[in-house]
Amino acid sequence: MTTPAEFQFTDYQPYDFANRRHIGPSPAEMEAMLETIGYDSLEALIDDTVPAEIRQEQPLAWGPAMTEREALDKLRETANKNRPMVSMIGQGYNPTIVPPVIQRNILENPAWYTAYTPYQPEISQGRLEALLNFQTMMADLTGLDIANASLLDEATAAAEAMAMANRVAKSKATAFFVDENCHPQTIALLKTRSEPLGWQIIIGNPFTDLKAEDVFGALFQYPGTHGHVNDFTTVIAALHEAKAIATIAADPLALTLLKSPGEMDADIAIGSSQRFGVPLGYGGPHAAYMAVKDAYKRSMPGRLVGVSIDSRGNRAYRLALQTREQHIRREKATSNICTAQVLLAVMAAMYGVFHGPDGLKAIAQQVHRKGVLLAKGLETLGFTVEPETFFDTITVEVGAVQGLILRNAVENNVNLRKVGETKIGI
Repeated sequence: MTTPAEFQFTDYQPYDFANRRHIGPSPAEMEAMLETIGYDSLEALIDDTVPAEIRQEQPLAWGPAMTEREALDKLRETANKNRPMVSMIGQGYNPTIVPPVIQRNILENPAWYTAYTPYQPEISQGRLEALLNFQTMMADLTGLDIANASLLDEATAAAEAMAMANRVAKSKATAFFVDENCHPQTIALLKTRSEPLGWQIIIGNPFTDLKAEDVFGALFQYPGTHGHVNDFTTVIAALHEAKAIATIAADPLALTLLKSPGEMDADIAIGSSQRFGVPLGYGGPHAAYMAVKDAYKRSMPGRLVGVSIDSRGNRAYRLALQTREQHIRREKATSNICTAQVLLAVMAAMYGVFHGPDGLKAIAQQVHRKGVLLAKGLETLGFTVEPETFFDTITVEVGAVQGLILRNAVENNVNLRKVGETKIGI
């Protein structure tokens, strides 16, 4: 038996330190590499590589290194400080149910772990087919000819649509019209993107403030951020008369019930696929989509999966209509964004496959009916609810008790949207 006096601690280091989990060059390999380039040590190489004037003299206050287990415990401790809430703020973000079969076989499956579009078709036929399903679903829902394999998020997709409209429009105007009912994050990003390009952003009511001859394009939200469902057919016709481009930012679930952007003769449709089975994730990431008329397919940003024939004459999938590195062509590129949200686009596509067209429509009908039930209940209590026509979002006039209602909602673990000083969005 070992006595306390004989007991000694060892210098054993747990195997779950990151530097022991990753395969790198061995000491002998490092010595050979340094000898090849004429250095005796790694420190000497760094001294000659990093200028002394830019080095930080004091070590970073990171504390001691953690093992993987210790890091997971720390992350769990931090995560437990979060307070789970039911978020009903809207603005393009909706709680959704992730089918367990999709969660287990797609989201939690390392074989799908990438945001990148598959560049090597010979080893990526499955992922390419899944993305083709995403493209087909979005083209069907929007009523347009062709959709891409996803973009980064809805606001970024709106900025890409604005840039595309400027490229393809025959109008010489330098202003872009934005529906005042667009989501605030979209409006903010459009302002940021347009400033260095010298484009003016005009925000207003499409039916009273839009002068088609003064803009090269316009963006409309459908349904609007406060719930309005408008038919933009007449304003789109006016834009086309002025040789401008019309873009609609549309909720894909609502499109299972509503008139499609294609039926309104829109040129471009964009939006988020988040509510197709992708968790909120504290605001992202979520795959955006873009669909366009056939005439503009070569000007569309992002990746596009096409169907081809392989060397044996069999049907095969590949990236189409653009070179792999087109995004590095600076101002000549259709987009400087060189990636996508492929994992989340695949999840959305599988959500569509899982439920089918009838299932998606049934979900949309259920969501709408619950919204109608809520609106009627609030009206019974004496509140004014708008708009009259909506899909799943309403705005309630509550007057001076807005703050009280919002505080009570938070106390009951519910997030509602503050609209102005007297209204609440749900």
